[in-house]
Amino acid sequence: MRSDVARLRCGKTIPLLGMGTYCPQKDRESTISAVHQAIKIGYKHFDTAKIYGSEEALGTALGQAISYGTVQREDIFVTSKLWSSDHHDPISALTQTLKTMGLEYLDNYLVHWPIKLKPGVNEPIPKDEEFEKDLGIEETWQGMERCLEMGLCRSIGVSNFSSKKIYDLLDFASVSPSVNQVEMHPLWRQSKLRKVCEENKIHVSGYSPLGGPGNCWGSTAVIEHPVIKSIALKHNATPAQVALRWGMSKGASVIVKSFNGERMRENKRALDIKLDDQDLSFIDQLEEWKIMRGDFLVNQTTSPYKSIQQLWDDEI
Repeated sequence: MRSDVARLRCGKTIPLLGMGTYCPQKDRESTISAVHQAIKIGYKHFDTAKIYGSEEALGTALGQAISYGTVQREDIFVTSKLWSSDHHDPISALTQTLKTMGLEYLDNYLVHWPIKLKPGVNEPIPKDEEFEKDLGIEETWQGMERCLEMGLCRSIGVSNFSSKKIYDLLDFASVSPSVNQVEMHPLWRQSKLRKVCEENKIHVSGYSPLGGPGNCWGSTAVIEHPVIKSIALKHNATPAQVALRWGMSKGASVIVKSFNGERMRENKRALDIKLDDQDLSFIDQLEEWKIMRGDFLVNQTTSPYKSIQQLWDDEI
């Protein structure tokens, strides 16, 4: 098997380097242009979600590239996610996503968060009264399994699930999740969660692998850390390349978001870096600083998002 992919439990392979398409401004034309650049550079793994507002733009760009003969559909790996207000009907939600994107199937469909919102709530930071008290994840997962049976997707998984949430899901799942996408980088290494996922053949996919610089919840602490910079100097690489390669060295795929062509090329060159045991040991000894979305969200609202904070308590 190629060194730039990992094999999922369902048999599909997932490219280790993925392009994230979250864009706060929901700039359609910029997203389309960036995806075209990424395809030309060699990216084959693209990540979106209903709440990102980028499904249509990503689908348009992929459709154009396929029609131009730049790439074949079977060579592209596409992930999207079930938003929390659609837990009651994953089949309809995925059907709409496919319509929006102009695709016949997704390679990977994830439950975006282990929280449930009332139908029709489509804001990333909902109001208190918009939360459902009962998560009902068993019913939701049955809908996800049905999506798989119907051929609407090739694999199903979860996102932002802690070790405990994974165990709870495995207790009743007929089809185990293939992927758990969580925030993961050298300053939040997810050691416990990675072990749980490995033991249960669940691939870990890391978002914000550089610590989310430029985002309201993120920081430049990862790419500015002196140890990361020292390792980068040793390998004639950039700190970003070291951080990305670290994630891949742990068997994870990494979802990095940049619409800048030169940075996309730089990020892709992380695949060529070889970190040695000493490098990995130095990184594993770094003091962890959890850049938690739960913290950001709790500061924006009140009680419901405190349940999100609890998701991290068992070291997600």
